[in-house]
Amino acid sequence: MKINDNIDSLEKYKISYKKSIQSSENFWDEKAERLNWYKKWNKTKSSDFVKGEIEWFIGGEINASYNCLDRHIENGFGNEIAIIWEGNDPDHSRSFTYNELLKKVSEFANALKDLNVKKGDRVCLYMQMIPELAIAVLACARIGAVHSVVFGAFSSDSLRDRINDSKCKVLVTQDTGVRGEKQNIFMKKNADNAVKETPSINHVIVVRRTGEPVHMDNKKDIWWHEAISNVSSKCKPEKMSSEDPLFILYTSGSTGKPKGVMHTTGGYLVYASYTHEIVFDYKPGDIYWCTADLGWITGHSYIVYGPLSNRATTLMFEGVPNYPDYGRFWEIVDKHKVNQFYTAPTALRALMKEGNKWVNNKDLRSLRLLGTVGEPIKEPEWNWYSRIIGKNNCPIVDTWWQTETGGILITPIPNVTPTKPGSATFPFFGIEPVLLTDEGEEILGNNVSGLLAIKNSWPGQMRTIYGDHKRFIDVYFSKFPGYYFTGDGAKRDRDGYYWITGRVDDILCVSGHNIGTAEVEGAIGKANGVAEAAVVGYTHDVKGHAICAFVTLMTGLEPDDMIYNQILDSVTKEIGPHAKPDKIHFTPSLPKTRSGKIMRRILRKISEGDFENLGDITTLADPGIVKDIISSLR
Repeated sequence: MKINDNIDSLEKYKISYKKSIQSSENFWDEKAERLNWYKKWNKTKSSDFVKGEIEWFIGGEINASYNCLDRHIENGFGNEIAIIWEGNDPDHSRSFTYNELLKKVSEFANALKDLNVKKGDRVCLYMQMIPELAIAVLACARIGAVHSVVFGAFSSDSLRDRINDSKCKVLVTQDTGVRGEKQNIFMKKNADNAVKETPSINHVIVVRRTGEPVHMDNKKDIWWHEAISNVSSKCKPEKMSSEDPLFILYTSGSTGKPKGVMHTTGGYLVYASYTHEIVFDYKPGDIYWCTADLGWITGHSYIVYGPLSNRATTLMFEGVPNYPDYGRFWEIVDKHKVNQFYTAPTALRALMKEGNKWVNNKDLRSLRLLGTVGEPIKEPEWNWYSRIIGKNNCPIVDTWWQTETGGILITPIPNVTPTKPGSATFPFFGIEPVLLTDEGEEILGNNVSGLLAIKNSWPGQMRTIYGDHKRFIDVYFSKFPGYYFTGDGAKRDRDGYYWITGRVDDILCVSGHNIGTAEVEGAIGKANGVAEAAVVGYTHDVKGHAICAFVTLMTGLEPDDMIYNQILDSVTKEIGPHAKPDKIHFTPSLPKTRSGKIMRRILRKISEGDFENLGDITTLADPGIVKDIISSLR
């Protein structure tokens, strides 16, 4: 097999990259041939960033589930391992060959069809990292249903809102979940609470994961094992137009209402497949492990669709990196002889903090490549990752991308791109990043900083916000017409390397997950006694960024433990425990301009303890409030 698509030097990367920009359609025509199409496209792409209209491989017909399963079996590889599932407890793991996985996917696809799920219907998947989640994803793709995976830590209210937004017909969940020391996560109970207010849900399918007793509604609920008990193990894949929806995945919005990012079938699968092979230097027989959750885009693209379309062996992990101890990641690498390991800087910081004793007694010689995702990796953990985990023998791919992009946009090519700790380095093929001023002018040359945008479309790009195309245009294209605006800032150093500097809008990146400030502020505001709240991010040693809330109480109330805990409970109920503030400061008021806008810039400085560099505060309606806030913290 060719190494990295025959890109074995920086010079070859530059030549191929130039071709991918200058002859974009020819480049992607060639890459799309890596998949099996029922019908070839008659036009490669059509894109209009002003109208937010994007299409790829127009007229082509394809099925994602077929490309991830059937074609490998037809080529004689059915007995190869498709998924290794590592459970929460170290002695609990299972493997699925491509033959076995196709059988289970087909059975569940037929079970969905028996419940009258048709092409275009939406199906919500609310589970922990169990094998049935991946099976359900591929089953939906097989029959043309649009899956919407909701992260298993989200609250019932968050689940309800996502179901109602996309009007899902069926909800798939599990009895209870286990994750680390948490042995009784109330998945079905949360689902029940959500379904009380989701009129579109006709059926709830429940996986028996733990055997804990749960309430089952005789009219609406059905056990997974019963749903598949009398169905055929063969299910013909639905022929899908390249631009038919594949999935909706919700990500935080600056307005407080989550955005249903919609990806379509053909372009997304081409991009996920190609980036997975090139960025991770995947070769047949490798054991590949991405530690992400399927509730996030990383799990979609680089646990399921990318790896399986490449006939990879992909590892799914139900647990957490510190259970039963801080050596769990490395124990799994040793146990399964993992070759490519892809994780978040947050996890690395937490593990690095515990020292090297958890690593030193594990055999990590199988590792050939290390990757990071979710946020920029800082130099200390990059060096630790390279030296202690990779033994100075593994390239590190620091990847930058988003839910909206479908796949990796800026990244090193392993063993080709000279890396710099903390830099995502250079754009992937077909990706043309630019830095813009606040006025939308391109900033040329090197050693510059600006707002990161992308010129021209790529196959993995999202197509719309489900049910709200105007919002899609407003969020991504209206600020800088002719560009896709990422919402991130970046700098380009003297050598042309890209360094991502973080969000420039009202989105916080906490432990690699985007959380909208408006959503958290709204949840805090529902706690008893809260008059107003403002949320900002601050630098955190482990999470990268953490949430700091400034809260003003109703007149006459004094802060106490009860109010503090009610705020945390409200955020947990409304969003989930991952969005709880790490710091809550009760303040007499909030710094506002005369027009009533909260000056979060000032609150960010205060949250970092940088009281001396607050900038100009004369535009505030009451400049003295800043002194009052600082005094209240001391």
